[in-house]
Amino acid sequence: MLKTVKVNKKYFKNLDLSKISSPSYVIDTKVINDNLEIFHKLKTDTNVKILLALKAFSLKSLLPIISNVLDGVCASGLNEAKLGKKYFGGLISTYSPAFKESEFDEILKCSQHVTFNSISQINKYKKLCVNKNIDIGVRINPLYSEVDVSKYNSSNLNSRLGIHINQLDKIDFTYIKGIHFHSLCEQNFDALENTWNKIWPYLKNVVKNLEWINLGGGHHITRSDYKLTKLTNFLLELKAKTNCQIILEPGEAVVFESGILVGEILDYIQGDNNKIPNIGITDISPVCHMPDVIEAPYRPTLMNEPVKGKKVVLGGPSCLAGDIIGEYYFLKNPNIGDKVVFLDQAHYTLVKTNFFNGINHPEVVLWNSDNNDFKIIKSFHFKDFETRN
Repeated sequence: MLKTVKVNKKYFKNLDLSKISSPSYVIDTKVINDNLEIFHKLKTDTNVKILLALKAFSLKSLLPIISNVLDGVCASGLNEAKLGKKYFGGLISTYSPAFKESEFDEILKCSQHVTFNSISQINKYKKLCVNKNIDIGVRINPLYSEVDVSKYNSSNLNSRLGIHINQLDKIDFTYIKGIHFHSLCEQNFDALENTWNKIWPYLKNVVKNLEWINLGGGHHITRSDYKLTKLTNFLLELKAKTNCQIILEPGEAVVFESGILVGEILDYIQGDNNKIPNIGITDISPVCHMPDVIEAPYRPTLMNEPVKGKKVVLGGPSCLAGDIIGEYYFLKNPNIGDKVVFLDQAHYTLVKTNFFNGINHPEVVLWNSDNNDFKIIKSFHFKDFETRN
């Protein structure tokens, strides 16, 4: 299970939940702007380029706002590259474990950087990139990571992602402009520094051939306890040591703490003397609306949860036995119709929703906590389910 990240519970305390349909994702644009201020200062202090990782958050209504500060996007394939070009602009950096030949020409039309996962993919596509004046990058596997959960650790020996760092001597760097690695997940600065110290002995002999170094994502830069001063100094030292443009690809950090998922209690089933749990059925399905709860797994933070009280297992309306959000404390038995709010639900939720069991997606609402303005930007209906395939 991923370690719990402390979430600031002051956000959304002034939101009038009676105005919010259930279920709904609510995104506070003020929080996103606050996060962007941190990135703006980092860019100003270090001249680093910062790209939004669309895999974490790609709500097109907010991409123009984010593009006012960040330099572009990193895309995981053709659709994200096209979305980034249309709604964001700037530097479009596209990486995939393997590119489809039928899509590659269109990817080149959308991208300025294309990063390859293997020597064979480089050899297959390098001439096309050179002819279109596209920067070629190569992803490396540092063979070092401090991520405990194996499914989120892309740098272990068996990972399919990247060329092993100790195989760099097999790469022809004639046309390669950049190196990319991604080995972090919701981590502070120390993990980045430790990773760099492991790979620098291998990289120092090839950086003279490079124009940029992409440090990937997973940097939890907007967390209150993030060591931002150390990161700033590190990026300045890295630029001086390598003479390369340094690139970061945060996703979660851009929208950290900016979103909630609002649901309601549909039914309450009283347990039996702690032998059978108290159960609250909600209209939030983790398998449909926040899949990382199932996949990681992790326990999302419930707003206003007391330190102790009556234990209630909250679950979703699907037929999956494991469609469970988690066990939570309540001061008293929840009533049917009571709202429940889960914090920090902007990232890796909207990008992963699905229609399992025909369960509708939550509405998407933008809210500004400065002036209390809110706007429903997307509602879902039968037509969306009907036309999904």
